Amino acid sequence: MTMNVTQKIISSHLIEGTMDAGTEIALKIDQTLCQDATGTLVMLELEAMHLDRTKAEVSVQYVDHNLIQEDYKNADDHLFLESAAKRFGFYFSRPGNGISHPVHMQNFGKPGKTLSGSDSHTCAAGSLGMLAIGSGGLEVAMAIAGYPLYIKMPKVFGVNLTGELPPWVSAKDIILEMLRRYGVNGGVGYIIEYYGPGLRYLDAMDRHVIANMGAELGATTTVFPSDKITYKFLSAHERADDWIELVADKKATYDRDDEIDLSKLIPLIAKPTSPGNVVPVSEIAGQDIYQSYIGSSANPGYRDFAIAAEILKGKTIKDGVSFDINPSSRTILEELTRDGHLASLIHAGARIHQAGCNGCIGMGQAPASGRISLRTVPRNFSGRSGTPEDSVFLCSPETAAASALTGKITDPRTLPMDYPKVSNPKKPIINRACLEKPLPIEEAKKIMLVKGPNIISLPNLDPLPEKYILNVLLKVGDNISTDEISPAGNKVLPYRSNIPRISEFTFAHVDPDYAKHALLQRNEGGHAIIAGENYGQGSSREHAALSPRYLGLKVVIAKSFARIHWQNLINFGIIPAVFSDSSDYDLIEKDDTIQINNLHGALSKNEIEMHLINKNKKIFVKIDLSERQREVIVLGGLINWVKKNPVK
Repeated sequence: MTMNVTQKIISSHLIEGTMDAGTEIALKIDQTLCQDATGTLVMLELEAMHLDRTKAEVSVQYVDHNLIQEDYKNADDHLFLESAAKRFGFYFSRPGNGISHPVHMQNFGKPGKTLSGSDSHTCAAGSLGMLAIGSGGLEVAMAIAGYPLYIKMPKVFGVNLTGELPPWVSAKDIILEMLRRYGVNGGVGYIIEYYGPGLRYLDAMDRHVIANMGAELGATTTVFPSDKITYKFLSAHERADDWIELVADKKATYDRDDEIDLSKLIPLIAKPTSPGNVVPVSEIAGQDIYQSYIGSSANPGYRDFAIAAEILKGKTIKDGVSFDINPSSRTILEELTRDGHLASLIHAGARIHQAGCNGCIGMGQAPASGRISLRTVPRNFSGRSGTPEDSVFLCSPETAAASALTGKITDPRTLPMDYPKVSNPKKPIINRACLEKPLPIEEAKKIMLVKGPNIISLPNLDPLPEKYILNVLLKVGDNISTDEISPAGNKVLPYRSNIPRISEFTFAHVDPDYAKHALLQRNEGGHAIIAGENYGQGSSREHAALSPRYLGLKVVIAKSFARIHWQNLINFGIIPAVFSDSSDYDLIEKDDTIQINNLHGALSKNEIEMHLINKNKKIFVKIDLSERQREVIVLGGLINWVKKNPVK
């Protein structure tokens, strides 16, 4: 049987189920990744499971999101995460060491391995030929404890890359072209696998750019082959022994096919407020900008900064522009310093920030109100930057640098200069001094978790009753993101380990009174939410499920769900229902009352009946769950299920 790369990795890690699209499968997980915005809950979940030590081959805890220390909360959580990493046998990447995804790629990524990470952009590791899947923190905690990762078997979307990129066009434009073609939900239910002769012109970090933003397509993950380019990257980072060749068989097929001729691509840009709102840069050129921002997990490579430095070398950015440089890792910052690129950026007027996620997650570098910000980050959801009703455009480093120079959105092809030639350093700097190694198990067992006053134990979740009578507290439209459900930013994320407190911000940008009204109704049975298409797109943060659950959310009825958030709802005992007839969305209004009888029996059916009491009408919804997922909801969530089903 011929196989593509995705099928080869899945078949070698399949524990339960069959490789039939749409059916639930269980995968052995080799590596796990946590970042600090989600990792605190993971560590509290491991504590609740009474885990002694990670069962994965490699587990790493990164501190990259919550770096601003305006008071004790983030600093306390950094100490907590360091103590938990020591206690449970993790590597610990210190604050300022860099963004999890490029640092993991440099130090731990291995072709043919599986990776479960509590960050939606974990898929970036697919650039090395891994099956890397972003998941809710609770699922990652289970993988750490030795459980398999349960997912629906995806279809495989094969994208054949031909040709070579022209000057002034780079990897960011490739993934923006995919988003232009398919939008933010065009990859739902698929793993996207890239292949073809054009791959020879894309280095490992170029592939990282594309794999990272596969999350914006809604894809389960993205996979590249492991080839000579992969070997070159691993060898340069003194890890040649970790390389294996992993390519699709010659007659491998895909469930869906497309082709991109790289030679025909042009500079692209995503307009506010969606990564899928893509147009040619030339179409909107000339608009004044306030900010040009380079760096993030979406453009983390040496070249992404060096090309900007070369474009701006000996020049000065336009008056009134904030030119923000967000280094992705400590080692890349060292390399840029060694090779003179950092000096060029500083001379041009750049503001240099610490290595981490920073402005991408709304932790600093917020743009001025009513002004345009060009960013090489992966997402531009409204308000994510930290500025309400912001105007964030997503683009390549070339477009960002050209626009910083002119003060206007600029097609870089119009600059009066030749396209600079930039190569990755032949000898990267290897510095693992800020990457703490796991302690021996006997020493680790003696470690006590360091808990500051902001770290609160997880709330208990009650099992499913036999009947729900619920008020519809909120009705929202299409593409509601997890940023809108549980906001990011420096006012909210410091409470990530304090569910009662962070819950107060739930849906703050959608309905500022939601949390207050939800708490009032919690003791009266709870509430429901009605939503449109692709509900829960974006981040993997499980706070977007756990916080509403704490506030009494019992059921979400939507036209469709984003994959990770759908699973997170199940993990915390919330029923994710889909309208059997999408026109029923128009029938239900805020403050309607829904009744569901015989809940336990209803969950075992593909379609269940709900009663709109105040309108004396019935609607039908679908609940597409596996037997295991039904049991999880009946028990009140995955933590309760784990207690009943200890790992074998």
